[in-house]
Amino acid sequence: MDIKQILLAVGVVCAISLVIGIILGLAEKVFHVEVDEKAVAIREALPGSNCGGCGYAGCDAMAEAIAKGAAPVTGCPVGGATVAAKIGAIMGQEVGEMERKVAYVKCDGNSEKRTRDYNYIGIDSCTYAAMMPGSSPYACKYGCLGFGSCAKVCPQRAIRIINRKAVVDEELCVACGKCIATCPHDLIELVPANSVYRVQCSSHVKGKDVRDACTSGCISCRVCEKKCPTGAITVVDNIAKIDYDKCNRCGLCAQSCPRKIIKEYN
Repeated sequence: MDIKQILLAVGVVCAISLVIGIILGLAEKVFHVEVDEKAVAIREALPGSNCGGCGYAGCDAMAEAIAKGAAPVTGCPVGGATVAAKIGAIMGQEVGEMERKVAYVKCDGNSEKRTRDYNYIGIDSCTYAAMMPGSSPYACKYGCLGFGSCAKVCPQRAIRIINRKAVVDEELCVACGKCIATCPHDLIELVPANSVYRVQCSSHVKGKDVRDACTSGCISCRVCEKKCPTGAITVVDNIAKIDYDKCNRCGLCAQSCPRKIIKEYN
């Protein structure tokens, strides 16, 4: 190969490189996406569990929402107060005291307390069991099915199935909300971790039907409502509900409940 051929080859390579460089430069300008430095910093502060407990698709989406002011700096249930403080510093906001919450299963009807309508034989899943006639193989159509769908999705392994009922280990629970989204009977809710008294039932049927279905269910007698000195407990749609902002933890509701379904915690 003579010198002319070598120079020609070098020239072609340089020309191609120049064209590619120009194209890449133009593409960078056309497709350039502005990076929000705050969003990047917030994303680094988040735990990265991508649990969805904040209501967003994952930590990336949550970080962008906080940076834009569309979500609170305290929005990550997994990170808690520590992460909230870091994000607050990034956003230039003060973070007050955060109330820790935990998942709570509103059912006391284990396999020894509830009446069975039929034997379910199928996929070991609450979702599938809830598709069966009556939405449950048990007489109570509101209670825990006990197949552990909530336990399977819990990233912290904070839920166990004991005697056909889901039980939350509150020391492990980070209130991500995955169990809440999974339960077909909407039995699980987040409550303040320091709440002393909780109603452990979700049935909305009347007293006689509750007695026929379970030995441990709210019969909407309203005794707890009448005994509460602060008006913190009311019976709505045949089930007692506690307003924790009003509760003074006197315990009269639990003491007066004839069915003993208002349980004392802590």
